[in-house]
Amino acid sequence: MDKDTFLNRKTTLNLKGELLDLSTPCIMGIVNITPDSFFSASRNSTLEEALNKTETLLNEGAKFIDIGGYSSRPGAKEVSIAEEIDRVIPVVEAICHKFPQAIISIDTFRAEVARQSIQAGAHVINDISGGELDEQMFETVATLNVPYILMHMKGTPQNMQQSPYYENITLAVVDYFVKKVARLRELGVKDIILDPGFGFAKTQQHNFKLLQELEDLHIFGLPLLVGFSRKSMVHKTLNITAEQALNGTSILNTIALIKGANLLRVHDVREAKECVSLIQKMQQA
Repeated sequence: MDKDTFLNRKTTLNLKGELLDLSTPCIMGIVNITPDSFFSASRNSTLEEALNKTETLLNEGAKFIDIGGYSSRPGAKEVSIAEEIDRVIPVVEAICHKFPQAIISIDTFRAEVARQSIQAGAHVINDISGGELDEQMFETVATLNVPYILMHMKGTPQNMQQSPYYENITLAVVDYFVKKVARLRELGVKDIILDPGFGFAKTQQHNFKLLQELEDLHIFGLPLLVGFSRKSMVHKTLNITAEQALNGTSILNTIALIKGANLLRVHDVREAKECVSLIQKMQQA
């Protein structure tokens, strides 16, 4: 897609006083501090493992490190707020100390976890629930004055895949974002990233239809994040395992980049970075 197509889209984030331009797509590497994430290779059970994983992701080209202490896979077990905090805060602090160049996002739907993580040095809040699972989240984001990743989901990780239904998935996502963005703007939140929530409260047909119509989300003029990495959207469609889903992930990432995605949230940074480089080369030709 020509780089001038979306001139009116906001592509910068204010990260503690410094501007990051997302007009060149960036990679968000996943660091799960959980024992039950759907992709076993992404699990990190110790602080040392998390730091080693972060170093690898940064060396491969990740700009963001997304830290999560609560698995959001379908049917995931409940984790207490205290346990989630105990999992993520030491990791946030350690990454800030060892890798000060890293931009840290905290993957949580709980306002208190978000607040403590930002105070510990994180830069961005990545909320899979769009504020639905904690009524204090939007106010907390506004008070903290940090970028917020607003994702579309219905229900909870425990029940979101129980027969999700939409008359029109893209219109449903647009309507959801209209209401949420308006509320965030009312509260004074300046930096919002939209995530359509592939794999969250959506059938395979919903996922692919939403990808096909991804460009419709540019009406908001906001950066877009997509996350396909090794999800069932890939491996169930291809009848393979999550461990075999890297090639399919790269294909979907490439499609999303062509359609204007600004951030790729992935387990495999090097391959995602290659997708960005090749698409850029094509667009510059």
